[in-house]
Amino acid sequence: MTTPFPDDALPTPPPGCPAHGLGTGGLGAGGLRRLYGPEAEANPAGLYEKLRAEHGEVAPVLLHGDLPAWLIVGHSANLIAMRTPSRFSRDSRRWAAFQDGLVAPDSPLMPVIAWQPLCVFADGEEHKRLRGAVTDGLNSFDRRGVRRHVTRFTDQLVQEFGPTGRAELVTQFAEHLPMLVMTQLVGMPEEYGPHLVEAARDLMKGTETAVASNDYVVATLRRMMERKRASPGADLVSWLMQHEAGLTDDEVLEHLRVVLLAANETTVNLIADTLKMVLTDHRFRTHLSGGHMTLPDALDQVLWDSAPMSLVAGRWATGDTELGGQQIKAGDMLLLGLAAGNADPAVRPDPTKPLHGNRSHLAFGAGPHECPGQDIGRAIAETGIDVLLTRLPDLHLAVEEEELTWTSAWISRHLSALPVQFTPRTAPEEEPAAPAPVVSTPAPRGAVRPTPPAAAPQAVPVEPAGPAEPAAGDPPVVTATVPGPRRSWWDSLTRWLRL
Repeated sequence: MTTPFPDDALPTPPPGCPAHGLGTGGLGAGGLRRLYGPEAEANPAGLYEKLRAEHGEVAPVLLHGDLPAWLIVGHSANLIAMRTPSRFSRDSRRWAAFQDGLVAPDSPLMPVIAWQPLCVFADGEEHKRLRGAVTDGLNSFDRRGVRRHVTRFTDQLVQEFGPTGRAELVTQFAEHLPMLVMTQLVGMPEEYGPHLVEAARDLMKGTETAVASNDYVVATLRRMMERKRASPGADLVSWLMQHEAGLTDDEVLEHLRVVLLAANETTVNLIADTLKMVLTDHRFRTHLSGGHMTLPDALDQVLWDSAPMSLVAGRWATGDTELGGQQIKAGDMLLLGLAAGNADPAVRPDPTKPLHGNRSHLAFGAGPHECPGQDIGRAIAETGIDVLLTRLPDLHLAVEEEELTWTSAWISRHLSALPVQFTPRTAPEEEPAAPAPVVSTPAPRGAVRPTPPAAAPQAVPVEPAGPAEPAAGDPPVVTATVPGPRRSWWDSLTRWLRL
């Protein structure tokens, strides 16, 4: 951070701010609602609707430390904030609370809003330079290669719990699959995957060991950068280091960290919520048995109903302006209410109406900061769920739907557990191991790629060249056995539902 934090700075709102005179509970004395605490976390959707009814498209709220901000709950107002960086900057150093020394160094807001030299905190030409490298790298992956990774790791996970006939799909499936796939796209040896999964889960949950977990992620990425500097490959690490944008080592490292963690967090939620919908939503089962809904349709519905991130912090006003009927002052923070905007009656007058094929939701953002990895996230979720339900076609919930619970924080809502049952499945014996998946290697714009020998193939394995060098204590590589040609899970599940 470039903003100083005096040790004796008190969390006092600036003069004239409506956050003065706050009481306790979910409301301040001035009637401002808090986005944190038991009341907000128990029913975030209900809180958003109260704010919409009281204030319209943009509502004044309080963050941790009772710091004031604006929550955008209207769909159109969210799009305006996302698409006009000249009015609403991504640079958190503009926040008046920072400039006035009101944010404590240990504030729970800091991991999300502390400025870093990343494209997500940049505007203009600097944003274009940094994001261009990330986008070019992500767009270089062959989606068929990504899906082969997903299939292989899904089979591997199913083999672990398949013989028991029971599983908890959040902790045993959804929280593992995205990171296992992303480690391959980044170019890490496969044996690093399980450790990174655990570190990422620990880091995002903010446990007492979260700092140590972050240190592990950073150290692993630095080790990979050194390896790829000597032996580049068809992976995101190599492509970022070679890109014409000229990213520094620190910029490469921080963008890799953001890609890994952001992709993991959002895709975990997308997988868990989509599986929950498949197993419990009568609309889905009705349409499925009638042949009117596809898995991409189901993903779109979930992205409307349960955005992987409830809100994004944030945007900062570059000057005095107006949005949604509210007078915004220079330096004010605005929170993008993705979940609230998706529920806006202006765009969804009937929330029970299916939204098949409608991708105008806010789940991936919009404008210059729209999520660059959304296609990869969708591919991981869609393929993983497809393969899982093909392998276990009679998968069904092991508890009543009413027993499912969620944990909520100010930026996201997580399904706590999804216990299921199914006919036990034993892994096939003596099947040959699947060949190493490959990705096509088109060079991203501006990348400096090594010239291959004349006889080199056009596709290169994702795994790094040469033997892996696992850290002490790392587990051995687990080779997944992939069954042969399979019938679509839609056919299998439709037959089961009609029994």
